[in-house]
Amino acid sequence: MATESPAGAATPHRILVVDDEEIVLVALSETLRRDRYEVVTVSNPLVALEVLRKETFSVILIDHEMPLLTGLELLAQAKEIQPDTPRILITAVLSLDTVINAINKGEVFRFIVKPWLREELLVTVKNAVQRYELMREHSQLQARTLALSEQAAQFQRSLAAQEGVVAGQNTRLTELARTLDQTRQRSLELGLRALRAFHPALGDQARRAVRIAKALAETVSLAPADRLTLETSACLHDLGLLGVPRPFIKTWLEDPKALTDAQRALIEQHPIVGQELADLTDPLGGAGLAIRAHHERFDGRGYPDGLAGHDIPWLGRLLAVAVCAAATPGGDHAALEAVRAGMGTAFDPKAVDAFLQAWTRVTSDRQERVVPLGELRPGMVLAKGIYTANGLLLVPEGQELNAAYIETLLSHHRVHPITQSLTVYC
Repeated sequence: MATESPAGAATPHRILVVDDEEIVLVALSETLRRDRYEVVTVSNPLVALEVLRKETFSVILIDHEMPLLTGLELLAQAKEIQPDTPRILITAVLSLDTVINAINKGEVFRFIVKPWLREELLVTVKNAVQRYELMREHSQLQARTLALSEQAAQFQRSLAAQEGVVAGQNTRLTELARTLDQTRQRSLELGLRALRAFHPALGDQARRAVRIAKALAETVSLAPADRLTLETSACLHDLGLLGVPRPFIKTWLEDPKALTDAQRALIEQHPIVGQELADLTDPLGGAGLAIRAHHERFDGRGYPDGLAGHDIPWLGRLLAVAVCAAATPGGDHAALEAVRAGMGTAFDPKAVDAFLQAWTRVTSDRQERVVPLGELRPGMVLAKGIYTANGLLLVPEGQELNAAYIETLLSHHRVHPITQSLTVYC
């Protein structure tokens, strides 16, 4: 076993590389070390298991063809030892079905085909490290949420036994509930920030989906717990795309038919990964189930499980129409027509009926108002695009503003004054 790390690096992420060929270990170690990772190399898979039991890693890279244990066998055991550590399989020959099966079981985060490209390897490892950081932070939030929930349960038991202090305990329960809600909101905001940093269009789409989900929940009179679950799933529905290369996502959004079979297979795993990540954020709710189902189709031709009709969870059917409307470019009319076109095939007719009623509320609730640049606030939605004096688009129509967008506009205005009227929905 060998360990290498760049001199002077501040707490670099640790990568475990397992391969029975010394030349491969040297090549991988050198490539990763130059990118400021600490690398531990092991040539024996059984020794690798012992290392995993003693040390913690951010990413594991394992060759498939090895004596004693195959890469997939080793990854399955590594999952049990360090479940939060993303696992990458390196292979020269491996069937697509085997890889997809391993991804579905959660044993493999990504796979790399030999001979690999240096850029592809580094991007894959970077995505894996980002996922490790996100899952670690979510685990901390989950632990705090569960601890607070246990405190609330203890107070509820105490209420039944000590009627004399009901008033004081109710106050404490209210405080705990408020803290739980704040923790949940921070978790959701973390997910949105991660999406937006990774791919801004996905972050904007998630915010639109939340707005539509709120209107849907009110239209069908969902119970408070289900309403919270639907809003959470709308916020986090694309979180599973964080591990997918951006060029694949761009192709998927603009021309899905141009994807290769392998690229499509990777994209179609994102509801499963999204369910896993949502369960970390919402351990006591059902958002993960709705997220897993949001690309199922009413006619049974969706993914990842090929569910049909009422086998698809009701919240998943509602989420599907909300996501379709939020993801459709071209404005309100195009979104409305896209949902209508899928009625009875992609979408449950009852979910579409609910959407059509909710859509009136979504669009009518927005009132146009002309505001000065200095009065722009996060949450406002542009009713008209903002352009430079030369006619270049700065921010498009329909964009929901956040602090970063507003600061960008203010910075531009200080150098090149924006003279047009700013019209927003509020």
